Amino acid sequence: MAKGDIVLMDFDGWIADTNELFDTTNAQTAKDNNVFNEKMQYKPMPVLVGGGRIFPGLDEAIESAEIGKETEVVIPPEKAAGQRDPKLVEMISMREFLKQDIEPRVGMEVNIRNRHGTITAVTPGRVRVDFNRPLAGKELKYKFTIVSKLEGDEEKVKGVLEMDYGTSEGFGVTVEDKVISIVLPDVCKYDQNWMLAKYRVVADLREAMGATNVRFIEEYVKAEPAAEPEEPAAEPAPEEVEESEEISPEEIPQEKE
Repeated sequence: MAKGDIVLMDFDGWIADTNELFDTTNAQTAKDNNVFNEKMQYKPMPVLVGGGRIFPGLDEAIESAEIGKETEVVIPPEKAAGQRDPKLVEMISMREFLKQDIEPRVGMEVNIRNRHGTITAVTPGRVRVDFNRPLAGKELKYKFTIVSKLEGDEEKVKGVLEMDYGTSEGFGVTVEDKVISIVLPDVCKYDQNWMLAKYRVVADLREAMGATNVRFIEEYVKAEPAAEPEEPAAEPAPEEVEESEEISPEEIPQEKE
């Protein structure tokens, strides 16, 4: 693999010393290790080789991997999530959490002071938060297979959308020379996640495809008025029938003898 390639990768990621699974693209592996999440999609993950989106040690291993061949690699902390920094463990006033309507509990992941951390202790009036990355200081073991390398232009663009936004469903893609036009599905018009993801998409398309111009197109199609239902044909009026008067036998005049 070369820097700038977009590949689809299946992998299992383990903490080396405890053999604890922390990430996987395989549903059965997740079930076997009691970490299966029904809300997650388990499928090969698109990766931009050398794009800096994964741990450096894994990125290096992918560059030397072969398509279809399972590879196993052990990554030291300095090429994974880095070493733990004691300065990133802080005591924070309980008031900070109450302002955000957060009831702190040990193990809870929180966003506080514009940083993401994990609560490690709760004491009267104060909360200890670890802002180190969850895998900091840990040696990691990956077992992965490069399933395929994306080749066609449309395939590459959709791979970048999957990687940066999580889905390529509903997007329309055309590529002419170095100009890439992407028609957005309606959901993107109101999705704050897309507002952030589109900048990553542009950066990755430039790196992977040398794009000089990336266009995001929003379409607002006027809905056709609903056709008025046809009125049912009028039923013919029933023919008028003269009413016959029923005469009782007593009313019939009798002939005299």
